[in-house]
Amino acid sequence: MTEITSSTGEAPQATQPDDRSRWVALVVLCVGMLMIVLDATVVNVALPSIQDDLGFSQASLAWVVNAYLIAFGGLLLLAGRLGDLISRRGVFLAGLAVFTVASLICGIAQSQEMLVAARFAQGVGGAMTSAVILGMIVTMFPEPREQAKAIGVYSFVASAGGSVGLLAGGVLTQGINWHWIFFVNIPIGIATAVLALRLLDKDKGLGFGRGADILGAGLITGALMLLVYTIVKPAADLGWGAGRTLALGAGALALLVAFVAREATARNPLIPLRIFRSRNVSGANAIQALFVAGMFGLFFLGALYLQRVLGYDALETGLAFLPVTIVIGALSLRYSERLIMRFGAKATLLPGLVLIAAGLGLFARVPVDGNYLTDVLPTMVLLGTGAGLSFPALMTLAMSGATPSDAGLASGLVNTTLQVGGALGLAVLATLSATRTDELIEQGDTTAAALTDGYHLAFLIGAGLVVAAIVVAVTVLESEGNAEEQLEAREEPAQAQPAYSEAA
Repeated sequence: MTEITSSTGEAPQATQPDDRSRWVALVVLCVGMLMIVLDATVVNVALPSIQDDLGFSQASLAWVVNAYLIAFGGLLLLAGRLGDLISRRGVFLAGLAVFTVASLICGIAQSQEMLVAARFAQGVGGAMTSAVILGMIVTMFPEPREQAKAIGVYSFVASAGGSVGLLAGGVLTQGINWHWIFFVNIPIGIATAVLALRLLDKDKGLGFGRGADILGAGLITGALMLLVYTIVKPAADLGWGAGRTLALGAGALALLVAFVAREATARNPLIPLRIFRSRNVSGANAIQALFVAGMFGLFFLGALYLQRVLGYDALETGLAFLPVTIVIGALSLRYSERLIMRFGAKATLLPGLVLIAAGLGLFARVPVDGNYLTDVLPTMVLLGTGAGLSFPALMTLAMSGATPSDAGLASGLVNTTLQVGGALGLAVLATLSATRTDELIEQGDTTAAALTDGYHLAFLIGAGLVVAAIVVAVTVLESEGNAEEQLEAREEPAQAQPAYSEAA
């Protein structure tokens, strides 16, 4: 490709490759994203086997998940911005390398310390890889219709990957052993990196201008890591009103305030606050945090209901969630682009949120002796339909106000609200559910009945969070016309950012 370096400091221009190369490049990026998304849930199914093999206590076992979440959630925003400033392709490839090597170490781990450290490294690599993907996609596909279709493919991977991970974890753990949930990442990571080197063009970021905002980078990374740690550890273990939880939460909030103050006054801020001026960007991220908080609770607590109340094994649990994946895929890959272009992203989003709230409300009435076809499957269909409509529309809205130079930041922000919202929602819902269950057991209820009632409470609160997301969507998001104008206005300058090249 021929590159022309701009004298204005904007990203270099590049000639356009053929249409086939762009879509093949999209597949490569989505495979990388799928590997990261799968890893977030595939481990959950294997935790009992890992505990037995390496001798984890119940308390220390949580660090197999927490170590990954802290690194991943804490570094997403920083990684996305570094992609804008240095190179999105470079950050993506570096993240793939870190994630793949860390997966190998996880697979061969023979001690608790080795596995937890490797999981933290996996989180670092996962953040670097996933944070820049959506930013590359919107610059690869600047035309609104193609962009909506490409975001639909990405949304399918990002939203359905969790349920695929439950199924894959069950198959690998029961069919071979837990080590293979990590080993399987190695050939996928290598193949993705090789194809990315051929298909993604070398891009040059905006640079650090008058210097790197080291202080801002430290503040935002520290704030997010401390926030995620507070959510997954003291809040979950000690409760939200515990002194340690409140102290750490206050510390995270203080770091966030200091970060905002720093970015508002820095000559060359790491994360320009102008991105939050867009009502669609700010509103879409707030909506995502709320509805993901409710929906992620269903994936986790719904799996527990199937296993601890109905007696499903790991593989049966994964298969039970398969309809969610199928419905999300059908909508995201075939219909979301048509719906968004015809009715607008906001009009597509609202029915999706209503269906998710209805699904959570319906699941809040499952009985102790529930039947899958009548009590579980309808909820899976409603959630799959709702997510298939909501995720592509939200991604479109969240990226609609981002300029080409801010696309990586906007992409990292989307992933950050997804992860932090999910972690926060899961911690709150799991804590409230467990508290309710303990109270009922003390009152003499059977374990199954107490567990089911605790899950009911969590699902109702989750439905309430989605209703709050609907209120934000109605009151904050701009009309479809304004959102479409923003997409079209970004069409010409977005071509200035090279993101791909023809295969060699």
